[in-house]
Amino acid sequence: MPPGGRLGPGYLTDEEKKNRPKVTKELLLRIFSYMKPYWKQFLLVLTAILFSAIMTLLPSVLTGKIIDEGLIARSMNALIKYILLSFGVTLAANLIGILESYMNTWIAQHITYDMRNTMYRHLQKMSQRFFTTNNQGDIITRMTSDISGVQQIITNTLTSIISNAITLIVALVVMFRENWILALIGVVIVPLFAIPTRTAGKTRWSITKESQACSDEINGILNETMSVSGQLLVKLFGMEEKEFSRYQAVNKKMIDLNIRESMAGRWFRMALNTFTNIGPMLIYLVGGLLMMKFDHSITVGQITVLVALLGKMYGPVNQLLNIQVDWIRSMAMFTRIFEYYDMPVEIENAPDAVAPDHADGEVEFRNVDFSYDPERKILKNISFRLDKGKCIAIVGPSGSGKSTLINLIPRMYDVINGTVLFDGVDVRKLDLSFLRENIGIVSQETYLFNGTIRDNLLYAKPEATEEELINACKQANIYEFIEKQETGLDTLVGNRGLKLSGGEKQRISIARILLKDPALMIFDEATSALDSISEQKIQDAIEPLIQSRTSILIAHRLSTILAADEILVIKDGEIVEKGTHSSLIDLGGVYTQLYETQFSKAAPGREEKFDYTEGEDTI
Repeated sequence: MPPGGRLGPGYLTDEEKKNRPKVTKELLLRIFSYMKPYWKQFLLVLTAILFSAIMTLLPSVLTGKIIDEGLIARSMNALIKYILLSFGVTLAANLIGILESYMNTWIAQHITYDMRNTMYRHLQKMSQRFFTTNNQGDIITRMTSDISGVQQIITNTLTSIISNAITLIVALVVMFRENWILALIGVVIVPLFAIPTRTAGKTRWSITKESQACSDEINGILNETMSVSGQLLVKLFGMEEKEFSRYQAVNKKMIDLNIRESMAGRWFRMALNTFTNIGPMLIYLVGGLLMMKFDHSITVGQITVLVALLGKMYGPVNQLLNIQVDWIRSMAMFTRIFEYYDMPVEIENAPDAVAPDHADGEVEFRNVDFSYDPERKILKNISFRLDKGKCIAIVGPSGSGKSTLINLIPRMYDVINGTVLFDGVDVRKLDLSFLRENIGIVSQETYLFNGTIRDNLLYAKPEATEEELINACKQANIYEFIEKQETGLDTLVGNRGLKLSGGEKQRISIARILLKDPALMIFDEATSALDSISEQKIQDAIEPLIQSRTSILIAHRLSTILAADEILVIKDGEIVEKGTHSSLIDLGGVYTQLYETQFSKAAPGREEKFDYTEGEDTI
């Protein structure tokens, strides 16, 4: 196989063909704009590639001198001179190659560094809609694999095109200068390289696709049967032998495919080696005829030089034959990255955004409409007011828009119609940092970072003192638990807090919000998924807070609702009733129906959750 030859498929998938990017001047200019800050380093790389290509070919030219002027002429001085010169040139070429490789990697790493920072900053600005509608795996892939692929494009694809093109041009120039007839004979064989390359590419790609499907099947079996739950199910149903037979069959198929792929590579190498040897043979044959019969000026050294240069030329030719696939994939990768860069930022600061000195946490909704898509409104004509120090409870079926409503306050989304005001100012005119610093949300799905309890608390207030941490934990009714841990606040919570119970995570999240000390506190179904003991502890932490702070409760517990100054009843995205518990009971409407359905049969002294089920909806 010639130097630099590829055994890879060198073939585009059907999906890649279908989604082949349109390479435009604008796209290329945009790609090269990332290289612009490093143009000096890139110029150095190009210079190094040029010198490296020339100096790599010089030993082949010097070989002719060694043969003609050293060996045939029986001159020891010439022999030593050209051998030392050849060694020096080879050493210099390798040293230049190291410099080129270092600078190339340096440029690639800095460009990917810039692109990752740009992508991360851009994604931070995206609204919640972006993260709820896009696949998380796709977001991470573009952030990691796609941008990491840029490094490969710069260090391999781009420099490969330049390096191989320069090497090929220099080799052709030197060959034709040595002897144009022999050079032409050697070049004639080059197109034959395309035959095994393309044929082997198709064969190997076909096998690779089958291998990938087989690998996916094996991974699927392992994921299903080797997981804790899967393995338990296999044992309980006595399916060990069946699952083993299934795995064995797929494993055997994978082995057969690997053998076929290996043999396809062998046939490919055999074909390339055959064509590689034909060229030198033809040069020896034609060179010998010319030297013996027609042109006595042709030397053995010249023929040797042309054979050596032809061998040097095969690698670049083979690489350039396959470069189209790498080029298309590179363009597709940049297109995917730019697709994310070009996504508009829905939520951003207004040019004249204001940040008042303090916040009271007052909230007002004026005729607010909201929808995730134009065909279905989630909220319709919502209007209410929450004054400083007051508490509003929101009840309604699952999917009625309660969580969406509170997400409009810190501008996770923007309204379609109407206005949301915070302290009398349209939230769209407030500085985003100011707005979100003064709003604290404890959600039903608590998220903790993989670290210690202290790390998660300090996320709200990095400069918090030990005393502040302890006080917040005491108010959140979690300090007693922390004290019992061997490492206290430095107890590891595990990935997403999996080492803690749901109630413990929820109380830590409440402590985190208390450290933030926002003007407005929002509790979004903070106890709905917990057992009664954990729920009571959280309830004991929440109730004092709503007495002293401006707060909004999305609640299903009667005692919490009774503590609110006003209750909003939402159904199908509309506020159908509002008032106090007693006034709503007297109204005899939806709230009364919910109350009577849930509590009319409750035993005396027993406290119930305020749950109402209508079909699949729960309050």
